[in-house]
Amino acid sequence: MALLKPSPSSNTQTCCGWSWSTAAAQSPLVVLAPASFPSSLSRRPLPSLLVQLGRPRRGRGRRIAIGCVASRRSSEAPSSGSSSRGSSSAAAAMAAAARVKAVATIKATVGGFLDSLRPSRAIDDVKDLIGRSLYLELVSSQLDAKTAQEKPTLRSYAHRVAGNGDKVVTYEADFDVPAGFGAVGAVLVTNEHHTEMFLEDIKLMPSSSDGSGAAPLLAIRCNSWVQPKSGGGDDDAAPGKRVFFANKLQELKFSWLCVTRVQPYLPSQTPPGLRSYRRKDMEQKRGDGRGQRKSTDRVYDYDTYNDLGDPDNGADKARPVLGGSKQFPYPRRCRTGRPMSTKDPRTETRSGDNYVPRDEAFSEEKQLQFSVKTLQSVLHAAVPAVQSTLIDPDLGFPSFFVIDKLFEDGVQLPKAEQLGFLAGILPRLLQKLRDGPGDQLLLFGRPANVKKDKFAWLRDEEFARETLAGMNPYAIELVREFPLKSKLDPAVYGPAESSITAEVLEQQMGCVMTVAEALKQKRLFMLDYHDLFLPYVHKIRAQEHTTMYGSHTVFFLCDDGTLRLLAIELTRPASPAQPQWRRVFTPSTDTTESWLWRMAKSHVRAHDSGHHELVSHWLRTHGAVEPYIIAANRQLSEMHPIYQLLHPHFRYTMRINALARTALINAGGIIELSFSPQKYAMELSSVAYDQLWRFDTETLPADLVRRGMADEDPTAEHGLRLAIKDYPFANDGLLIWDAIKGWVQAYVSRFYPGSGVVAGDAELQAFWADVRTVGHADKKDAPGWPALDSPGSLAHALTTIIWVASAHHAAVNFGQYDFGGYFPNRPSIARTKMPVEEPVDAGALAAFLDNPDQALRECFPSQVQATLVMAVLDLLSTHSPDEEYLGGLETAPWSDDAEVQAAYGKFNAQLKEIEGIIDVRNADRRLKNRCGAGIVPYQLMKPFSEAGGTGKGIPNSTSI
Repeated sequence: MALLKPSPSSNTQTCCGWSWSTAAAQSPLVVLAPASFPSSLSRRPLPSLLVQLGRPRRGRGRRIAIGCVASRRSSEAPSSGSSSRGSSSAAAAMAAAARVKAVATIKATVGGFLDSLRPSRAIDDVKDLIGRSLYLELVSSQLDAKTAQEKPTLRSYAHRVAGNGDKVVTYEADFDVPAGFGAVGAVLVTNEHHTEMFLEDIKLMPSSSDGSGAAPLLAIRCNSWVQPKSGGGDDDAAPGKRVFFANKLQELKFSWLCVTRVQPYLPSQTPPGLRSYRRKDMEQKRGDGRGQRKSTDRVYDYDTYNDLGDPDNGADKARPVLGGSKQFPYPRRCRTGRPMSTKDPRTETRSGDNYVPRDEAFSEEKQLQFSVKTLQSVLHAAVPAVQSTLIDPDLGFPSFFVIDKLFEDGVQLPKAEQLGFLAGILPRLLQKLRDGPGDQLLLFGRPANVKKDKFAWLRDEEFARETLAGMNPYAIELVREFPLKSKLDPAVYGPAESSITAEVLEQQMGCVMTVAEALKQKRLFMLDYHDLFLPYVHKIRAQEHTTMYGSHTVFFLCDDGTLRLLAIELTRPASPAQPQWRRVFTPSTDTTESWLWRMAKSHVRAHDSGHHELVSHWLRTHGAVEPYIIAANRQLSEMHPIYQLLHPHFRYTMRINALARTALINAGGIIELSFSPQKYAMELSSVAYDQLWRFDTETLPADLVRRGMADEDPTAEHGLRLAIKDYPFANDGLLIWDAIKGWVQAYVSRFYPGSGVVAGDAELQAFWADVRTVGHADKKDAPGWPALDSPGSLAHALTTIIWVASAHHAAVNFGQYDFGGYFPNRPSIARTKMPVEEPVDAGALAAFLDNPDQALRECFPSQVQATLVMAVLDLLSTHSPDEEYLGGLETAPWSDDAEVQAAYGKFNAQLKEIEGIIDVRNADRRLKNRCGAGIVPYQLMKPFSEAGGTGKGIPNSTSI
């Protein structure tokens, strides 16, 4: 498309089948119409993507330059330069050029370049005043037709023009785009300020536009931090210079109408003028694997979990490295590059904050919410904890009445100096407390299950129901053989066959059928925490104020679709000093046996709490997803359609994981302080990764089949026949899974019409190789990794990643306070042994018989442990005000592709429909696992939510 200079003697010009009038030379706007425009349509608005150019710049007279900016003809002569505007030759060139305006939107941030308290603010204000603070360069997507080299960029300083209160500031730069420059494929941005800025977007507007509503010619969504140029060189990868790519402009012609639509670029489709920029940007994000990372970096690299321990601060803080060995396999985390410990050269020191790439940090809104909520949560925990530490740091609750007071009576805030026990866990929060509030009262919010039924935790029916509709619905499995048998070495751990007999189960089933019949009819289910925990029992027991067993818990599926709790087996493995001990506990009307049954349930609940937090939650979502994020940023260009699909599902995950390594899963952190495994918690997570984790079974359908909770059936809804029809998590989750799958399949088919395109996508194949061989290197040769060799296999892998990051995480995260906030329902730790464990401690048994209520409370977490866990669960169950939800319009694809937009619109509509389906199910009294007196309705798979602790909502990503 040629750019034409209007003739001074003519009032009408024609180009590309369009004509425009220049009769009113004094007017800043140029009116365009097709050469054969029907008179009946002459008053209609022009299509938004047509160029309306020609507003004369002040001081430039009445010259009007008109043309088609996104020229697609590579054969036209290249621009002779754009940086000098004073010469007559430049003036002549500009007379044949189209003038466009680049509008950059900068978000105002605390401590950023708008911070009035910075010493360098005055210098930056001067730069703004003279228009030398933001340097923009337009990059042509074409090579020079004569030299086959990249065309010189068009360069201009942007000047600050407006501010929207405290939210955004706008900068503008004018460009004269010469004929033959070609489509603008990218914009280079250099930050001349003295501090970083958050660039939201760049829009190329008609020069005639005042920005008050005109459609942009090109919009580039950036949402990224740009570091200051100071300290860097002049090369394209220097600090302060960033490249932001425009999406692909694809020309479509409908009759006389010529428009463009935006779509991403596969590597093979990258315009020649952008190829080196695409390659260099990925190289910059990969880094060189050397040196310590700074908070301003945007480098993505891998490392093992070698920073959980802190041996330099005591031998008791030493922890094994997770990942990189057969003994402790594990996913990889983001590399920080800190110095290694002097006491243990395999362990990285823990000085400073855990690095994450700059764009992975929380937004200021999220950070503010997180900080305030964390502060409140710690205060909640601190009040009773301080009171208890004045007497006994391991003090339990003296009565259930005192437990209830946590939710009923206000308690006075302590002074900051009284919070010393938290100094090693959350030191930065203590700093905020030094000037904290005075005499105020704080209350724990009443959890949903306590609101519904204060005594539900005592009922076996609720214990069983929560395996299907609680916070850990990933643990229950079908009993497929009987007797139950361990896979552990009997020479080490004792007899493999369980002591749960058919007679015991049949008696508890009311003799309605035999065990053999129940097996055949698939009516026996279990929680199996035997083989995972048993090898660690003696190690855990060697620590103070905790204990551990291996456990089997068996359920029977009743005719009404509910589960009946039948029996619990607790096992202590053999040791050099003692033989194996195990005992089966069952419901009973006998007073002593009834209290023993309650204590056995508390032990299993502690096992389930540990499994939930370390395996279902941390390992299978947070830990497994981080390698996907690193690999995507290392191997997929931001122009790549798969990067753009996955990117919303990675939001905040690396930052929350870094915070977890700081205070949650580290040596002496909250998990070790408050959960039964204590210092062996993350080792157990590694064992679970080794024994249980496979990529192909992380899909919801495959997970259900693996656990025997469903059978494949092409004739059934979702292609599965559930073993328990009223399984709220599975029922609702499969609706979400199918919706995600449909959206991803439609997206993939748009960009990958055949298997050859998938196999030939070098970036995509490098991404998948990075995930398998580096990010999950300890599992690279394990079964379950699909080959990305077809659109179908690609869509399935991407659906799996998105499911895990969004819905899987929501299912195990946002119900934590509702079900675990009242800790008797889900104690995080069991501190005392069963009083009948052999050899029997006569004193402990006598105390139990004398006051079983007190014995049960002593088994529960201490006041410190309970309140700290309650506070953390409260925090983790809370949605941020800036939460982005699955299928939400705020993360709709940044693309004008009609097929993609239609598919996403369908996805959004499906999710809204699913919300209605879930509401109907929760009101159906036939579904007894989700509806009934005192029952918390199952809402964790409802896609959308307001901010706060709502017990519903599926964020796009593992964001908390």
